[in-house]
Order: sequence, then C-alpha cells, then structure tokens
Amino acid sequence: MRIALVQLSVSDDPAANLPITLGLVRKAAAEGAEFVLTPECTNILSSDRDHQRAVLHPEASDPSLAALRAVAADLGVWLLIGSLGLKTDDPDGRFANRSFLIAPDGSIAARYDKIHMFDVNVSETEQYRESQGYRPGTRAVLAQTPFATIGMAVCYDLRFPQLFRRLAKAGAQILTLPAAFNDTTGAAHWESLLRARAIENGCFVLAPAQCGTHAAHAGAPRRTHGHSLAVAPWGEVLADGGTNAGVTLVDLDLAEVAKARSRVPSLTHDRDFEGP
Repeated sequence: MRIALVQLSVSDDPAANLPITLGLVRKAAAEGAEFVLTPECTNILSSDRDHQRAVLHPEASDPSLAALRAVAADLGVWLLIGSLGLKTDDPDGRFANRSFLIAPDGSIAARYDKIHMFDVNVSETEQYRESQGYRPGTRAVLAQTPFATIGMAVCYDLRFPQLFRRLAKAGAQILTLPAAFNDTTGAAHWESLLRARAIENGCFVLAPAQCGTHAAHAGAPRRTHGHSLAVAPWGEVLADGGTNAGVTLVDLDLAEVAKARSRVPSLTHDRDFEGP
C-alpha cells in the first residue's frame, strides 16, 4: 500500500496552520496515498502556556480535528493525525498531547495520549518541561485496520523501547512515531533510534515530523529536525522527508514484517532473568 508522510512547519496559530495541513493531506491523496500521516503538534507548536490556553479547544469542539476528520472522509483515506494539543478537564489545567487514527469514513478509530513527557536539559540554554503543560497518558494503544495492526506512539516515546516491544508482541506490524523532534537531539539520535525500534520489533516505523523554525506570536520560537522517515522491518530507511515541509510517499509491502521476523524471531526469544 502507498503511505504518505506529511512534514509540517507549524506556527503557534492553529487557524493559520490548518489550511496548510489540509492542502498537504489532499496532495498526498491525489498522489495515491491510502494512509496519510501528519506530525506531532499538527495544530500548534508553542511553549507559551497562556497562549495555548487562549487558542486551544477540547476534543469535542476542536476545529482542526473536525476539519481533518472531514477531509479523511472526503478523500476516503486512513489518516493519522500525529497529535493535537487539546484542552482537558484536568483540575491542574494541563493539556493532552493526543494522536488520532481516523478511518476513511471520518470516524475516530483510535486515540493515544503521549505517555512520556519531554522534560530534559539539552544544554544550559535549552531546557524543556513538557509535563508542566501536558499531562501524560497512561495507556498503550493498538489499532486494528483492514491493512495492518498499528501501534501508536509520539515523539519522546521513541526512547522507551519497552513500549514498542509490548506493542509488537501484541501484534503491531506498523509503529507510528509522529514527532516534533528537537533539532539538536534529532541530528544526534533520530534516525538511529527509529531504525533500532524497527529492527528490534520487526515492524515498519512511520515517523512524520515537524521541521524548521516555528513562528511564534508568544514565547520563543522553536526549531525542529525534520527528516520524516519510513523504516522497513529489516532496518532500511525507505524514505526521508528532508528539511522542508511537504509530502513524502512510500510503498509498503506488509509481507516484509513476517519475513523479517522469520529471519530473526527475537520477539519469541524473551526470557525472564534475575538481577540486578
């Protein structure tokens, strides 16, 4: 089947970002994609919590979600919305970083809230505290579709291989890793980690990404790595989206999953052990 990785360079204005995203989804479908994937933070990339509170919506009334569901139905494609920033009813006011799998009739086939929060000190001048604005999810999600079983994850989840092992052992053939990967850590680790997760689990890994410098009306602008990747179960990079916004197409043969797992059946070789 043909899939499309949509690479974006969103601002902190969801209303301005939406028509660009819709246009690229339509372009992907016009070029034959049956499964289209967008990055993490499809609706907004912002580090200013007050600004987020002013422009974000709950899931039930979010304009980006409604429009993306409608375009999936109009085009008759499966659509992974990498993630949307959404208001919640949490007492502390934190948002959800939620990924959606949309079926070709526009219905929501699966939801996944990012489990691992990006709370890191990349350097003395570059720190991130995602958990201050977003509350972590608590549940791994496996989605059944007519073409494949999909394990859903988001960005920083990539560094926690136990999540992907569990998804693969539960039947995942495709792992989705939408991201807004930091420019510094992306250059150092992005491709290596994606290839490792594919090889370890004998899965396709599909990782649509944010790229470039992200315009901000409030707070500091962010930079992200780009290089949306599709990785085969044997570890080959099948497609690289480079550093500009756009659409990257790749054809997947799901038979490659069984082939890789039969060559190295490590998913059946886990053993209990003692220590440390």
